[in-house]
Amino acid sequence: MATVKEKTIQPAPSSLKASVWEHFGFYCLEGKPDLDKENAICKVCRTKVKHYGNTTNMRAHMSHHHPEMKIKDGEKLETVTLPANQQTLFQCTKLPPNTARAKKITRSIAYFISKDLRPYSTIENEGFQHMLHTIEPRYTVPSCRLFAENAIPQLYQSTKERVSVTLKKATRVALTCDAWTSRAVESYVTFTAHYITDDWQLETRAHMNELFQDVSKEWHLPTSDLVIVTDNAANMTAAVQLGSFTHVKCFAHTINLAAQRALKLPRFGEFHRSHIASRVLQQKQKLLDLPPHKLKTDVSTRWNSAFNMMDRFLEQQPAICAALLSSEVRKGGTDICTLKEVDVTNAEEMAMALKPLKEATVIMSEDSTPTLSVIAPLHAQLLHDTETGFSGEMPIVREIKQTVHEDLSKRYCTVREKSMLHTASTLDPRFKALPFLSQDEQQDIYSKVIAEAAALKAETQKEHAKEPGAPDEGQDDQHSPVPKRRTTALLNLLGKTFTDSGAAPKSASTRAEEEMTLSEDPLIWWRNHETVFPLLAKLAKNYLCIPGTSLASESVFSTAGDIVTAQRSMLSSEHVDQLLFLQKNLEVEA
Repeated sequence: MATVKEKTIQPAPSSLKASVWEHFGFYCLEGKPDLDKENAICKVCRTKVKHYGNTTNMRAHMSHHHPEMKIKDGEKLETVTLPANQQTLFQCTKLPPNTARAKKITRSIAYFISKDLRPYSTIENEGFQHMLHTIEPRYTVPSCRLFAENAIPQLYQSTKERVSVTLKKATRVALTCDAWTSRAVESYVTFTAHYITDDWQLETRAHMNELFQDVSKEWHLPTSDLVIVTDNAANMTAAVQLGSFTHVKCFAHTINLAAQRALKLPRFGEFHRSHIASRVLQQKQKLLDLPPHKLKTDVSTRWNSAFNMMDRFLEQQPAICAALLSSEVRKGGTDICTLKEVDVTNAEEMAMALKPLKEATVIMSEDSTPTLSVIAPLHAQLLHDTETGFSGEMPIVREIKQTVHEDLSKRYCTVREKSMLHTASTLDPRFKALPFLSQDEQQDIYSKVIAEAAALKAETQKEHAKEPGAPDEGQDDQHSPVPKRRTTALLNLLGKTFTDSGAAPKSASTRAEEEMTLSEDPLIWWRNHETVFPLLAKLAKNYLCIPGTSLASESVFSTAGDIVTAQRSMLSSEHVDQLLFLQKNLEVEA
């Protein structure tokens, strides 16, 4: 890399006799031998210092930036060495707390506490204070009380105002919620708001409150248009009914209830309760060259735990069988492991019977895209896959399918629920053909969608006309990001429905086209077709912003657990709300 040649600093004229000129000079004017006396040049750091015919600026520069240089009129300049523990004048000068820089540093510390979930007491730690002193020696770190009662609340208020503005612009807002209890045995209800922006991005915001009505009032959300997504708990259902809100029950939780009802089997993870059995299992894993994984147990509150338990059991089945046959384990007694021979034999068959439920759970657990539109086709497919009467099935497989089928048949069976789910599926380009419904049911849903779109147009005409955002013409559908795991699960479950529906056989190109439609993100599709179908696009925003799972609210629990730790169990609910809200909604500041 070529280097830029530095200008030569010319000595000050002999007429300038002050001793400070030993360290200053001038550049020459461009193309001329004359000196540029408007700016004096420091010979130590080559900084330009404005020259007004006196030495005030030069002395100030030397005092602030080169205090080791002793300057005295009438005497020769001499260099003095400061003691290692002696600070310079610049370092000793305190930064007033009301200056812009001090306020910016304080706000950045508040951002750090909120975004990284650090205790207020972090600012008192020796390492943190040493780091800040190194970065800015003049800054004085405020007290914990200032952050708890001033800096964090101010950051919370400004962030809340920004989120409130975006919520008011949303066509529709859907809420998911769930309840949890902290270490301090305090009950909280966590809400997440979901809405679609003008450029068809799904946004999620987290907040805590006690009642649905309070949330709608606080954020100015119309209760008549508000949709609440919760699990199937009786208290949640009752709370929604009291508020007369539109209610959607979490499909992932519904699948879990059906799976747990079917899985009345011994748990496959009892080895960890016996030191002997656990040690023998590890020996067999090494001998059979199997991964040294521990066995898992199913937990009723974790959606995929039953499936993960069976997958791990099948992975380790050779080592488990070898351990069970070991004389060392047999001598330990039958109480250390409740596995039966029939369970080992039937585990693979049972896993295959439950595989559709696992894939459906994987789909619903992805919170990056709206999933209400997926409930109806998934529900219909699972009912189809769990129908019994097939010859050659093992009795235990038939029992699992029958139990799951009976449980799912009781879900989403009201007219209101069906209408909402089917409308959402119609507005999703992947499922708009509604192949899981009869022709009469399809026509009925299409008629309702047309009527609702027309009513929406009449309603919007009364309001102030909003200029729609122009679509990005340079963006091609084929370059749109596609969630791979979700696509694979959808194709596995619904591929048959989409490619085999209809009497006439379909060509390979037709099937490929249908599978491409099935794999496309509905929000990306609507962003690229909004101007072609403007009425339906508005209606799609009303439905596709509603998630089919309350996972977003439940995932907040881990964040809240990081806030209300054993060391911070005495945090007030107000502070917990502020920190949780900021952690989920803060944006990086410039």
